[in-house]
Amino acid sequence: MTQFKLSVKNLNMYYGNFHALKNVNLEVEANQVTALIGPSGCGKSTFLRVLNRMNDLIEGVRVDGSVLLDGQDIYRPEEDVVSLRKRIGMVFQRPNPFPMSVYDNIAYGPRIHGVKDKRKLDEIVEKSLCAAVIWDEVKDRLHKSAIGLSGGQQQRICIARLLAVEPEVLLMDEPTSALDPLATMKIEELIQTLKKDYTIVIVTHNMQQAARVSGVTAFFLTGDLIEYGKTEIIFTKPWDKRTEDYITGRFG
Repeated sequence: MTQFKLSVKNLNMYYGNFHALKNVNLEVEANQVTALIGPSGCGKSTFLRVLNRMNDLIEGVRVDGSVLLDGQDIYRPEEDVVSLRKRIGMVFQRPNPFPMSVYDNIAYGPRIHGVKDKRKLDEIVEKSLCAAVIWDEVKDRLHKSAIGLSGGQQQRICIARLLAVEPEVLLMDEPTSALDPLATMKIEELIQTLKKDYTIVIVTHNMQQAARVSGVTAFFLTGDLIEYGKTEIIFTKPWDKRTEDYITGRFG
């Protein structure tokens, strides 16, 4: 039986008077990679940010409908947003390591959440870097700046930093768009490994990437969710002509 980690129901989002997301209904499978595709400005990154309330930081945003995480609405008034963002973490388009050492980047989150013991922090740092498949590349430079790493390494450091606080869901907003093909391949391989332990939602403009990494694909257009389903079906037998036109490069 399919388990859903997130259930989005009748979701509408507004930036002031602009209706950015229109009555979106979508269920995100646990331990699966769901790809969000669609042309620029169609609402996919906005939708991604709805899933951990990042849009709360933008003035004039209004959200109607519900987003259920394990059956609980994350938009209910009593929701602790700090705890929510620990459970649902985000990796951004451009790598954004903090201007501090590799070690301190990874230990940052656990320290904020109260971990003080040096031995425990050492364990978390090594485990997180191993999980992000970058331990062997940085184990001899843990106390040097993360800014000195390559773009692909920096992105894996950002993923390790996320894993250090033990999230349940990873949101990835075009995580390889600023990377070269080799670094992109490493991130894609990492995503395949991580889905065993995490639920992953990724925004991508790259149709080949969506086909390679995801099990489920959702196609957005001007704020509407046009269709979603198994990636192989969406890419070979979509039911909506607009999906076919976008995937085959007729627009977007």
